[in-house]
Amino acid sequence: MPYVTPSHPAPAPRSRPRRAGRWSRAVSALAAALTLATGAALIPQAAEAQAAVTRAAVGPAAAPQAAPRVAAALERVANFGANPGALTMYVHRPAALPANAPVVVALHGCTQSAQVYADNSGLDTFADRHGFLVVYAETTTANNANKCFNWFQPGDTRRGQGEAASIRQMVAHATTAYGTDPARAQVTGLSAGGAMTSVMLAAYPEVFAAGAVVAGIPYGCGVDVVSAFSCMSPGADRTPAAWAQAVRDAHPGYAGPWPRVAIWHGDSDATVAPRNADELRDQWTAVHGIGQTPSRTSTLGPNNTRRSEYVSAGGQTAVEVDKVPGIGHGTPVAPGGGPEQCGATGTQHFIASICSSYWITKFFGLDGTTTEPPTEPPVDPPTPPAACWTASNYEHVRTGRATTTGGYVYAKGSGQNLGLYNTFVTHTLKESPAGHYTIATGSCP
Repeated sequence: MPYVTPSHPAPAPRSRPRRAGRWSRAVSALAAALTLATGAALIPQAAEAQAAVTRAAVGPAAAPQAAPRVAAALERVANFGANPGALTMYVHRPAALPANAPVVVALHGCTQSAQVYADNSGLDTFADRHGFLVVYAETTTANNANKCFNWFQPGDTRRGQGEAASIRQMVAHATTAYGTDPARAQVTGLSAGGAMTSVMLAAYPEVFAAGAVVAGIPYGCGVDVVSAFSCMSPGADRTPAAWAQAVRDAHPGYAGPWPRVAIWHGDSDATVAPRNADELRDQWTAVHGIGQTPSRTSTLGPNNTRRSEYVSAGGQTAVEVDKVPGIGHGTPVAPGGGPEQCGATGTQHFIASICSSYWITKFFGLDGTTTEPPTEPPVDPPTPPAACWTASNYEHVRTGRATTTGGYVYAKGSGQNLGLYNTFVTHTLKESPAGHYTIATGSCP
């Protein structure tokens, strides 16, 4: 077709004013001030956050990377229509793409490319298996010095503007050029791409049936590089109503239906604090008008990923949170040829654990199973054992197990006072049920 060309070599970016220079100067000054203010006890955390913000967005660190396992080259779409965000569109099209196929938009992390994300995330495996189109949006160094989607820049995150508008146009082009079903569009992404996934779900809720945010940020958290730093770590603590209002303000007057949302996060993520998963849950459960107590909990895979589901009045899972134990910042993958395996780990920030793309595909309803509400009430699986963490008050706040107000720390869920917000006071917290923490009193495993 005339509008499709091979993905390599990459095209020259479209002309767009560079914005990274003033960000880098502002970030360097901010990082230096924060390092002095936090003191030696917090230098490791501050250094990692400084490196992430210097990239001007959530995303992987710029570091030499091993050559990824090369899958089939993506097809570049040379002209997909209006492109105010100066992005590039690529597609993975299965050999036998059925008529009215679903489409999944995939958004890479910082320093990555569409091809790297395709080669390692495992999404193409399930596109080939189940017959859906994958659209890979790619940003450039002209937009952001480290190829991060600008999830914190108002000019790129509002309906009809910048990068958000370009991604929406890619979905429209997929319908006209590939015959995809506009009612079955989904979006997912890692890190900066995960934060941009939040943007797309909020700005274009009528376009996307569902989304999956991997190691991302709630919509409306960051509005510039300074606030982006805070959103990443320790994260922002707002009420569910406040988070939901940010989504509603993105498309005033829209009354639903709202996209379903899956949230994936490593519980040892030192770049984007795990509390962001809880804030995302608060945001989207409130948008759907349901509570923040899970309707059911379970574990997935050999590593016992903890799943919490929040079910709508109609019986369908509107929001789910998947917390992956023992991994840091990245996309969980499980290399291999098994039915629940996918991806590769030769590139930074694709972490051997569980194939998140398998479960995301299933959540989207693209694996051939129905996503309609069950005819019988769901039967909860056995409640998993309570999880316990021993850490300083600072670390409990950073990882989302507690909040801080007026210099004191309070356990999330129970509201128990843990004492001063610092690195010297230590407590063991027990989580039971999911998202509800209490001070352990000899009952931890």
